[in-house]
Amino acid sequence: MAGLRKEKSLLEMMGRLGLREEDIIERFIRAQGPGGQNVNKVSTCVHLRHLPTGIEVKCQAERSQAQNRYRARQLLFKKIESVILRKSSEEQKRIEKIRRQKRRRSRRAKLKILELKRRHGAKKLLRASVREI
Repeated sequence: MAGLRKEKSLLEMMGRLGLREEDIIERFIRAQGPGGQNVNKVSTCVHLRHLPTGIEVKCQAERSQAQNRYRARQLLFKKIESVILRKSSEEQKRIEKIRRQKRRRSRRAKLKILELKRRHGAKKLLRASVREI
């Protein structure tokens, strides 16, 4: 029951991100560290690589290969999602910057800028050299 939910959530995430199973290379490696005889005999570490983006993930958090496969896929999809969202947010920032640059200034802002220019001009006139008559 829980396995079906996990699989369904992974498939849903893949569909949302537009990922295909063929683009993921899955390898199993013998894990290291604690875990006893199970870790030493069975390749429980999962290594996933997404070919289009080149993102790699390795997971050996659990003693079970099936649990590590699920966790590794979750990690991979989250990394890919963050890359996709970052690209879209950078595009949004660029568009917003252009919009701000093109936006007309308010009348009040224009008056303020003109006042500053007048003051600056007056200051420069005071610096002008004095001519003798």
